[in-house]
Amino acid sequence: MSDHALRLLREQSHLAELAAFPFNFDLSRADHVEEVRLASGGPLEAVAGDDTGGTYFVCGDGSVLYADSEGSAGIIGNSVDEALEVLIGLPGWHDHLGLAPADGEEKIRAAVAETEEEIREYYGIDDERIELRAGLGLPERSPVELIGLLHAALLRTEPDFLLLNAEDGGAHGLLDRHPRPPLWEAVLARGRADLTLLREGTAWDEVAGDRARRALALRAAQFDRREGDLPLLRHLLRHEAEASMTDELRLAAVLVGLHGLAEDLPLLYEVRETDFDTWCGLGGMPEPGADPAELRKWAYDLDGSLFGTDPADEPLFTWTGLAREQGLVELARTALIRRLDNIDFRAYCDARDGKAVERRHACQLSPLVHEFEQLGDTFQALHAQRLYVPLQTRAWDRVSALLRLARLEREEGRFGAAIRALTSLRDTLGEPAGGDGDSSLEHWRRTNLGAYIVEEHYAVARTAASDTALADEVRAVTVAAGELLARLSGTARANVERSLAGTTDIRTDAGTDTGTNAGADAGAVVSADVSAERTPPQPSAG
Repeated sequence: MSDHALRLLREQSHLAELAAFPFNFDLSRADHVEEVRLASGGPLEAVAGDDTGGTYFVCGDGSVLYADSEGSAGIIGNSVDEALEVLIGLPGWHDHLGLAPADGEEKIRAAVAETEEEIREYYGIDDERIELRAGLGLPERSPVELIGLLHAALLRTEPDFLLLNAEDGGAHGLLDRHPRPPLWEAVLARGRADLTLLREGTAWDEVAGDRARRALALRAAQFDRREGDLPLLRHLLRHEAEASMTDELRLAAVLVGLHGLAEDLPLLYEVRETDFDTWCGLGGMPEPGADPAELRKWAYDLDGSLFGTDPADEPLFTWTGLAREQGLVELARTALIRRLDNIDFRAYCDARDGKAVERRHACQLSPLVHEFEQLGDTFQALHAQRLYVPLQTRAWDRVSALLRLARLEREEGRFGAAIRALTSLRDTLGEPAGGDGDSSLEHWRRTNLGAYIVEEHYAVARTAASDTALADEVRAVTVAAGELLARLSGTARANVERSLAGTTDIRTDAGTDTGTNAGADAGAVVSADVSAERTPPQPSAG
């Protein structure tokens, strides 16, 4: 993308002065009101600002992102040259963010003319515009063309150029209010194309053999049901069973079952018997020899409770997961950040009004943490987990949440915060059972939870040891790790010592050096006395 005009502005002070006034692109105002970054992690360079506190940034591909001082941002040009065309040709561009080519030439020209007449009451723009355009070598475009450029640029803001507060991770709002297609529409596009191929009798094995394409084709079939789809649904069902129990396997079974044919009962039974997970996940399915009406009822009931025919009714995490699987990472990230910010804002409003956070919002936080971690975005996962921790009322849940918080703080290099999270965790472990009869931590010493707690203490102590300012805190964590290890049951202690044996700088006595990269999250209660094999449970995305 061209930055010819920007070079000229930096080289010729007269042109830079014209750009600054009256067109409000001032190279001397390139300091934004707060530290910001792109959610994608892409490069961002502040090159100019305006007299309202707004800042113009150049992104990695040359696009120009404008961020105002009120928390909104948007792409206004594919390059600095194009952005300057807009700013010079539409000096009142802030007032035209709601215009689009669909409004028609008459409306656009009238709106631009009205704004420019108001500007001329205070200072000139016509001669200045001619001079600056000529000096920068920019073409003269009509207001209709310029609105078209601005509109197209604004629509490119998400997902690739979502601007965040660098400290708390909150996202800027959009500059404009133009409608965007829903997430599911972009995610389903590939699935709809593949479903068309399947219906044409081509690419059956190519689609069915690819996990992401198969899942998307099944979702497309969910929302576009046709009688003739049964053969391809059977084909997809057989291949989806190879992935064990998934939402799409259940969907495929439902779509086949809705046809209510007795001849499909053996296939469905075979799929259900694939492994233990499928046997559980497809429970209640009629067996071979059953009345076809039973099959249809089973499928109809599941369809009504879990699926349906409107993609807008699907949970957000369905679409973010499918987006991630087909490589639409920024699309998924943007949707998740917007949801997290919405929950954060509602939590703030509830706290301000003295109300508890609504359960329907709070219960989305743990899945959000999981989804962000799947994207490799520990920063946003940490943001969500910090909101999640204070909402936990059961002692076991608080400890589990604090354990995951400590791990995320550690992985983000926030060692002091990780140590504080572990201190709060130990305080919770030491609390007596409350009057409400909460005895959920009664057997923590015999479970994987206890082992994970000890491992995370050692992990934090080792990684934080490089920070000399935390020397006292690291020693305290090391001592606490040894004390906690001593409180574990025999098998749980042996499991921890076995996992720590792989590091050469570790002894498990209290007060010694530490080392390990442990710290898995705790989830279901799995007794370490029963099983010496400890696989950290994964957080649910449901």
